[in-house]
Amino acid sequence: MSSHRPDSRVEQGSQTNAVSAAALDDQVAARAGRRGPALFMLVAVSVLLGLLAGVGGFTFVYAKGGSYLTNDAAACANCHIMREQYEGWQRSSHHAVATCNDCHAPHDFLGKYWTKAENGARHSWAFTTGWFHEPIQITRGNLAVTEGACRHCHAELTAAIDGHGAAAEGRELSCVRCHRSVGHLH
Repeated sequence: MSSHRPDSRVEQGSQTNAVSAAALDDQVAARAGRRGPALFMLVAVSVLLGLLAGVGGFTFVYAKGGSYLTNDAAACANCHIMREQYEGWQRSSHHAVATCNDCHAPHDFLGKYWTKAENGARHSWAFTTGWFHEPIQITRGNLAVTEGACRHCHAELTAAIDGHGAAAEGRELSCVRCHRSVGHLH
């Protein structure tokens, strides 16, 4: 009996090992099955993000995107549609005292770069698709920014004007409506 007992243990142990190996194989196969779609999604998302970063980086460099982060007025003339405004600014009374950003971007850091990003995205889309009005026209939001810039730089003068006439009667005055060609000749 004693010799029979070790054999039965060996037999039980090999059955247990066989069951354990089969269970382990099933677990590995199940994990691999679960990883398959997850791994595929990870690779697909990585490739998509890589393509977007590559195309975006190329476009940023090709379109001289870094120049738009500066205050250089020549950056605004990177697009042919702005050439007339740039040349008009060079001949205007504000040429010596203001750049494009002084009049067309808010004076606070976040507002300035938010407006530049918003305009850059809209202009990129419009110029890439060809869906824009020529000559270019200012948007309502950018007109408000420009009006605010006039009032910021000329606060003493506009405060004196706002106290009389239309503003005193509750009607809003617009610097840009009357002085449209000050920043760049039209």
